[in-house]
Amino acid sequence: MRLAVISDIHGNLLALEAVLQDITTRGVDDIINLGDWIAGPLWPRETFDLLADLQIRSVRGNHDRWAIDRPDDQMPPAGRFARNAITPAQCEILHALPETIDMGDILACHGTPTDDMQNLLEELLEGRTAPASREAVATRLGPEAARKVILCGHSHRQATVTGPGGVLILNPGSVGCPAFADVPAAAGWEYRSPHARYAILTERNGRWGAEMIALEYDWNAAAQQAATLGWPKWATMLATGAVS
Repeated sequence: MRLAVISDIHGNLLALEAVLQDITTRGVDDIINLGDWIAGPLWPRETFDLLADLQIRSVRGNHDRWAIDRPDDQMPPAGRFARNAITPAQCEILHALPETIDMGDILACHGTPTDDMQNLLEELLEGRTAPASREAVATRLGPEAARKVILCGHSHRQATVTGPGGVLILNPGSVGCPAFADVPAAAGWEYRSPHARYAILTERNGRWGAEMIALEYDWNAAAQQAATLGWPKWATMLATGAVS
């Protein structure tokens, strides 16, 4: 079994197209999306249309939930921009996505199995992201630690971790948003890069492994789209992977 895992596209159509094209060369059996389809000042409507046309299985990210749950004055600006670019019916489709997808040995979620706003593998430490403690990860997993594999996103940070009981925890990173341009503290976080990230989960003879992929695409064109629409911090982040 080979499963392509994508997450946190955030309306970056160019990155998504590059990832989907690369996936076609990798001999995968299926694709799963861990949420946050469109929230970003790029191509939200076009990204929604492509994912909907392909009917890729997807869990609901926090931004997908906010498409209905949050009024304008409680939405991050980029999320508000994206919501205004799609129809109310499309917002309902995002909101109706499942919180988790149960594939037997594998559980897919956005943040943790019970909280789409909580990172599973990271925590904030002195204003930067850092690996979460073993105790914290075990608590966040709860009974789902009995799975063979947990797929999670939300932090935009690629990681493969062996968790409690030997469960493999895989975060594929972000397809289209390497850092958090709307979070002031992100300017002090670790170095990142502008690559489009995803992962391939592979099962062989009952054992699980992962390929972590950082893909080149035309991130300068994505940055130009953000700049043209009046989002200079997003343009910098997309072009460099860093928040200035």
